[in-house]
Amino acid sequence: MIEVQNLTKRYGHKTAVDGVSFTVAPGIVTGFLGPNGAGKSTTMRMIVGLDRPTHGSVTVNGKPYAAHRSPLTEVGALLDAKAVHTGRSAYNHLRAMAATHGIPLSRVHEVIEMTGLQSVAKKRVGGFSLGMGQRLGIAVALLGNPRTLLLDEPVNGLDPEGVLWVRQLVRSLASEGRTVFLSSHLMSEMALTADHIVVIGRGKILADAPVSQILAAASGNGVRVRSPQATLLAELIAPTGAQVTSSEPGLLYVNGADAAAIGELAASSGVVLHELTPIETTLEAAYMELTADSVEYHSAPTGPSGPPAISRPTTTLTGGK
Repeated sequence: MIEVQNLTKRYGHKTAVDGVSFTVAPGIVTGFLGPNGAGKSTTMRMIVGLDRPTHGSVTVNGKPYAAHRSPLTEVGALLDAKAVHTGRSAYNHLRAMAATHGIPLSRVHEVIEMTGLQSVAKKRVGGFSLGMGQRLGIAVALLGNPRTLLLDEPVNGLDPEGVLWVRQLVRSLASEGRTVFLSSHLMSEMALTADHIVVIGRGKILADAPVSQILAAASGNGVRVRSPQATLLAELIAPTGAQVTSSEPGLLYVNGADAAAIGELAASSGVVLHELTPIETTLEAAYMELTADSVEYHSAPTGPSGPPAISRPTTTLTGGK
């Protein structure tokens, strides 16, 4: 378990993390999202003791990271896959890491096989592709068979097979009761992988809830209804308090009533329905809504006639946080 209490980090006059508190529970996959410059990487670095908080505290499995006698067997972290001596082979790097923590050589062979590095294990890391470097970083994180995993952008540079493998891996580890905390700029992948989401923006927590709750709270959820008697149906729905809008004849968009209730209302009133489709927002749309006022870097969409006026802030989750 990771417990963050009132965590603050200042660099001179800039506050990178501002009074952040949250808990990463074991047994589920917790995703960590935030725009560039939001304080995401700084928070993750403070969890593993690479940065010292200005105020507040963070514990992993009941202790500060530095207080663990064998940190690698408590916490497996992937924060920078490039932090490897490029002249070493993957095998020698893992063997050296294992030796510092009394981890048997058999475990080195296990993680090499687990991460698909068998064919390149004896090659120098300097010649690795981005994807292979990520696999090595994940192998290091798994080396101590830790109870807690902290993975920053673990699917960066991986091909579709590798992305699927990471998804299955972290969900399997969580099902064993381990604590899994990961970030990703791929919203579609986070929606498939994470059970719980923590969103940070401008150093403050914007959301801390199960994925289903975040989606339910976002605007854009509703029901699309097509009917030759759309006007009558809209009049029937109005007293329920649900909001009804229409962009074309015969088409309604209803927010505040579920499809079953609309269908029952239509049936009891003899209204013919041609379509009754629940519409759910995506995690990407919910994230954009949550972080709309917390985006540090803005960009405008481009088109054949050149960049139009900015209609809403946009961001990606790559790069520094």
